[in-house]
Amino acid sequence: MTPFPPRLRKQALTLHVTSSVGWLGAVAAFLALAVAGLISSSPQTVRGAYLAMDVVGWFVIVPFSIACLLTGLVQSLGTAWGLLRHYWVIAKFLITVVATVLLLVHMQPVGHLADAAARAALAGGELQGMRIQLIADAAAALVVLLTAAALSVFKPRGATRYGRRRQREQTPQPR
Repeated sequence: MTPFPPRLRKQALTLHVTSSVGWLGAVAAFLALAVAGLISSSPQTVRGAYLAMDVVGWFVIVPFSIACLLTGLVQSLGTAWGLLRHYWVIAKFLITVVATVLLLVHMQPVGHLADAAARAALAGGELQGMRIQLIADAAAALVVLLTAAALSVFKPRGATRYGRRRQREQTPQPR
């Protein structure tokens, strides 16, 4: 695929950065709700936290993760970085794919807690293990998303074999 013209490249990059930052921010908000749901002594706060986590998960985090995945794929295919030319791009793409799949799996316990909270106030230790797991999962997601962001900023060296071959093909050969 030929690289995008500068204007289209910047638009695609803006969409990708926006969805990535949105995903990161939404996960941070999710983590705050998970902590509030675990430590609050107010039944209304606990109930509201778990109901909000379900909404934030399905209507903010999941769409941002899918948008990030799709815009990242478009970015890689429409720029000189390519999808398979540099190890950092492959690593970032795999991180995003795995994180999105795990997110979709992770939304099942979120829904379970939201259903339990909708039916009645969660007592102090009720579903404690699942509540702690949501905090651990959200914290781990933040670390993973920050790692992907760091890869984008620092772009560690290391072209793949395919990337080195493409660089040689594009470099004019002396006569």
